[in-house]
Parts: sequence; structure tokens; C-alpha cells
Amino acid sequence: MSILVDKDTRLMVQGITGGEGLFHTQQMLAYGTNVVAGVTPGKGGEWVEGKVPVFDSVKKGAETTGANATIIFVPARFAPDAMFEAADAGIPLIICITEGVPVQDMMRVRNYLDQKGVRLIGPNCPGLLTPGEAKVGIIPGNIAIPGNVGVVSRSGTLTYEVLYAMKNIGLGASTCVGIGGDPVNGTNFIDCLEMFNDDPKTEKVVLIGEIGGNDEEKAAEYIANKMTKPVVSFIAGQSAPPGKRMGHAGAIIEGGSGTAADKIKALESAGVRVAHHPEEIAELLK
Repeated sequence: MSILVDKDTRLMVQGITGGEGLFHTQQMLAYGTNVVAGVTPGKGGEWVEGKVPVFDSVKKGAETTGANATIIFVPARFAPDAMFEAADAGIPLIICITEGVPVQDMMRVRNYLDQKGVRLIGPNCPGLLTPGEAKVGIIPGNIAIPGNVGVVSRSGTLTYEVLYAMKNIGLGASTCVGIGGDPVNGTNFIDCLEMFNDDPKTEKVVLIGEIGGNDEEKAAEYIANKMTKPVVSFIAGQSAPPGKRMGHAGAIIEGGSGTAADKIKALESAGVRVAHHPEEIAELLK
């Protein structure tokens, strides 16, 4: 079992003929992901890898191929319009890999997608991986095996490290969701925790957070009140100086809130076992 993506996902790639889009389309196809269409305005009628048709618009691609998810590999200045276009075409799941999308633009996008009932993963995220079924994004396919551990993370690189550490001791993932670390994004920790909690094949959950914002504190409250499955966590940025931006635009500590200590305290109070370093997560899961 999995959440969000599986072997039946029919994926469209927006920006498929660009450098990033083409490279990762090749990787996704090699993994076995069902990539059914690509979109690059002005290049409709072309083919990628000899089997993926390219369309001028998302609407035309969706109507022709029945795509039910789309992944966006376009520059930041075009990403908001790409998300609007996908929502207007009736695509229910949008994964936006693009980083550097302005917060003001994302506020407009998020408001519009919420009205349309569209699920967004990202922006500035590594995407999704359901091991053995579908790789939608840039998470390396060879670092995880199928299993019963759900993973949700704000940090891309730490996600890879944790998945690989799990694999090395024989632990597999049901689905890994990289939600991204921007201040305004589509899907948050609570959304994913709820889906994992409802998934009969997910038995444990890993939550990888980082400094900045209060998403982890909100997640801790949800875990304490609603979660029926054990959760293990790691919070990145434990040695970060106050007021310093660390990597993600969302990882900013302001006014003494959003510190690693605050998040760890909230999670531990909710019964979550918090690792001191990423590799320890795999051991805590055992």
C-alpha cells in the first residue's frame, strides 16, 4: 500500500524538454514510473525517449493521455503559471520541484489550488517515492526498498540519508514524501501524517523536520491527539545560531521561536522518539 503515488499513477512532466526535466524523466522511466505525457509550449508533436508524447498544453496532454498527476520542472518565474495551468486542466496532484518561487506567488497559487481541491507537493521539494512502484521527482530510486515505514520530510538530502540507512538494515518505506522547506507550500506534515495513519500497510512513520516555523509543533499536537502509529523524528539545524537562515527559505528562527529545542521538546512530549543524528532513525525504528 502507499499514499499519493503508485504503479497506477499516470504522470505528466511539465518542462520535459528542458535539461532538468529531460534528465529526471529518463530516471523516472528507468525506475518504471508510468510517464504518459510531457508539456513544453511550442514543442507539441515531439517525443521524448521515443515513447513519451510532448504537448503544447497541460489540458491537451491530460485529455489525450488521462494523466492524473503532473510534475513541474520549469524555472521559478514560470512555475506559478505552470501550477495554475495544471489545476485548470483538472490534474488532481501537482508536484513542483522548482525552487526559488516567490512567497507572494505561492500565496496566490495555494489559495487557487485550495479552491480547486487540488493537492500540491512542494514547491522546492524532492518529490515522492513509493519504492517498487513509482518515483515521481528527484529522490534516487536505488536508496529505498518497499516496506511499511512512511517517511515525510522538509529536507531533501536528509531524506536520502534516512532512506539509505533504513535500507541498510532491511527496513523499507511505504511512501516517502518530500514536502519541501519553503514558508508557503502545498502539503504539510499533518496532511501526510493523516494519510499514513489511514494507510493499512504503513505501520510506523518517520518525520524529518528542521528549524524555522512551527509546523513540527503543530505535527506534535496532531500526533498526541490523533496518531495511532509510532512516530520517530529528527530535527535538522540543532546547532544553528538564532536569526540565521539555514538552507531553506522556511528555516528562519525569529523571536526565539522555531528553534530545534522547541520542536524536539514538543515532539518528545507527544511521545515521539527523536534521533540525535539522521542515521539513528533507522535504529530507533527497530
